[in-house]
Amino acid sequence: MFESAELGHKISKSEYEEAIPGLRAELLDAQYQAMDLGKFAVVVLINGLNAAGKGETVNLLNEWMDPRHIQTHAPDGPAADELERPPLWRFWVRLPPKGRIGIFFGNWYSEPMAARVARRARKAELDQQLAAINRFEAMLAREDVLVVKLWFHVTKKTQRQRLESLESDPQTRWRVTPEDWRALKRYDRIRDVAAHALRFTSSSEAPWLIVDGSDERFRALTVGRTLLATLQRQLDLARGRWQARRVGAPLAPADPRRNLLTALTLAQPMTEKAYASELLAQQGRVARLTRSAAFGGRSLVVVFEGMDAAGKGGAIRRITAALDARQYHIVPVAAPSDEERARPYLWRFWRHLPRHGKVMLFDRSWYGRVLVERVEGLCAEADWMRAYPEINDFEDQLTAAGAIVVKFWLAISLDEQLARFREREAEPHKRFKITPEDWRNRDRWPDYERAVCDMVDRTSTEVAPWTLVEADNKYFSRVKILKTLADRLEGALKSP
Repeated sequence: MFESAELGHKISKSEYEEAIPGLRAELLDAQYQAMDLGKFAVVVLINGLNAAGKGETVNLLNEWMDPRHIQTHAPDGPAADELERPPLWRFWVRLPPKGRIGIFFGNWYSEPMAARVARRARKAELDQQLAAINRFEAMLAREDVLVVKLWFHVTKKTQRQRLESLESDPQTRWRVTPEDWRALKRYDRIRDVAAHALRFTSSSEAPWLIVDGSDERFRALTVGRTLLATLQRQLDLARGRWQARRVGAPLAPADPRRNLLTALTLAQPMTEKAYASELLAQQGRVARLTRSAAFGGRSLVVVFEGMDAAGKGGAIRRITAALDARQYHIVPVAAPSDEERARPYLWRFWRHLPRHGKVMLFDRSWYGRVLVERVEGLCAEADWMRAYPEINDFEDQLTAAGAIVVKFWLAISLDEQLARFREREAEPHKRFKITPEDWRNRDRWPDYERAVCDMVDRTSTEVAPWTLVEADNKYFSRVKILKTLADRLEGALKSP
């Protein structure tokens, strides 16, 4: 890849000074147009060789544009709490909202490439990580994040000359570190690994631009003009496509005779006496497992989905009764806030991922994209269709980082739901649990049934399977949930 890149470009001082005022004005104007429109975020990835001008260029961008609306991130490496979560977590939580720009020095390419250069990872491992990055960036692009990827490159001779020049000057000597000299010695290997990574991940959604860092003026103009052109193109796209994206897709009618849910026997028997005994037994198992030394190196993510009044809240309370109050957190998921709508739909769930030894319980979850948003036409068919593999990828990353993911769908009958709705209306302390929307959702029952069947079929994976819970009998459903949870914990903590 670098063999075809032309290096050594130069721009005269007069040409540079003539071009800068107009470029700065246009960049600032494009930045404010993007802020006013508020329809997409911008992520700029800064990568490249040492002494190729990365820091100087970012300083110029902050000088030319309004730095109050640019977030620059330059982490040295993952902190202790970041190592207990999937590798992409620390970048997810730093994604800028729509209308803003985020610049990332230490980004999702840094560690995979460094590991390969240092021979800590095989080529196959690097390729696996790069494939995951491709999926991540494709999802960002479809969630209205403009990804601009810049690789700053210089020849080995130029790199050595710059390091020597910086080190010879007492005023700049501090900028040269032992790591810079080590990187110079590994120049050829860094170049080869980078060339492979850039070829692998230069996609239509997020192509790479190789920036010639030989001349500081040429480098600055190249980056400035590239960012301006990319912003202007995205502004043109945004102004013409947003209304069309909000049109919901028609749903095929559900088959009321036989499907994944109608095949269940929803009214399972269990007496109050048997329930009291089994509840204590299974809560004891959960308590012991979550307090064990083995769980200290894992985390637990529990997802509850189900029709309205299916008993999600009651099941959650029976689980938390077995946990240390300092150990768990419940995330009740409602309609997204303005802050959440300004970022990709999975962002609000990434930010809640637990550390090792902790439990996170989601009362509704990321599956809203393929359930309520699909059924109610809140997103286009293309958006909820692509969500299935995106969710599977998300859960794969959770399990790879040590999380135990347990997912429950609580199924009840229409008659049982109606009885619970009426009970809630009659009880003063339960009236808050019933809303006009709950009654309206009953009219869409067949549509939700079809969406649930598709969801289970496409997202019940080996690492994160769905458990369907027959929930007409609350005693039975609570015991089944606790037993399933204990079994999954036990199996995961015993596995090598």
